[in-house]
Amino acid sequence: MKTRRIVIFGSGQIAELADFYFTNDSTYEVAAFAVDQAFLSQGEFRGRPVVPFERVEQEFPPQDFDFFVAIGYTKLNRLRPEKVAAARAKGYRLVSYLSSGATVFAGFELQENCFILEDNTIQPFARVGSNVTLWSGNHIGHHSTIEDDVFISSHVVVSGGVRIGQGSFVGVNATFRDHVAIGRNCVIGVAAIVLEDQPDHAVVAPRGTERSKVPSNRLRNI
Repeated sequence: MKTRRIVIFGSGQIAELADFYFTNDSTYEVAAFAVDQAFLSQGEFRGRPVVPFERVEQEFPPQDFDFFVAIGYTKLNRLRPEKVAAARAKGYRLVSYLSSGATVFAGFELQENCFILEDNTIQPFARVGSNVTLWSGNHIGHHSTIEDDVFISSHVVVSGGVRIGQGSFVGVNATFRDHVAIGRNCVIGVAAIVLEDQPDHAVVAPRGTERSKVPSNRLRNI
C-alpha cells in the first residue's frame, strides 16, 4: 500500500531507475519529476509531469509531497548534496530507498536521500550516512562508516572498521582492507585494492588490463 507521494529530481537514467524501484518496491508513489528550468525539455517523463524545480513547491507543496534527488556522482558528488539542500530549504522531507533485497540488521538507521539497491549487505554496527548511493551487490563490513554524499558502485568489498570520507566515489570491484581510512572527496578507481589510509582528494586508479597484441582470430587455443 502506498502511504506517501514523492517528487523525484531528475529526468535521466538514475531518475528512471529511482521511479522503477520506488514504484515496485516501496510504500512511496511517484507523483512527478522536477528539473532545473534551464534543462526542462519535456513536460512528461514516464507518464508523469515534469516541472521546473524553481517552482516545484507551488505545484507539489511540501506539506503534501516528499522529495528524492536522483543524481549520480556528477562533479564528484557535489551536485547531489546541493540539490538535497535546495529541496530541504523549500521545506521538503527527503526520503530514501532501501531495497527489500538488501540485507541489514537490527540497529541500522536509514538516513535521508539514500539509494541502496539490491544485494547490498550492511553488517551490524556499520553506519551509512545521508545522501549515499550503494549500487547493487556491495559488502559493507561491521563497524565501518560510509560518510555523507558517498557514491559506491557495484561489487565493492568494504572490510570491517573502514571509514570512507564524505563525497568520495568508489568504482566497481574495489576492495578495502580492514581499518583503513579514506579521506574526503577521494576517487577510488575500478578494481582498486586499498591497503592503507588515503588523504583527502586522493585518486587511486589502477591501470586497466592491456589488450593483447595477438588478435582473437590468431589465438591457437581458447
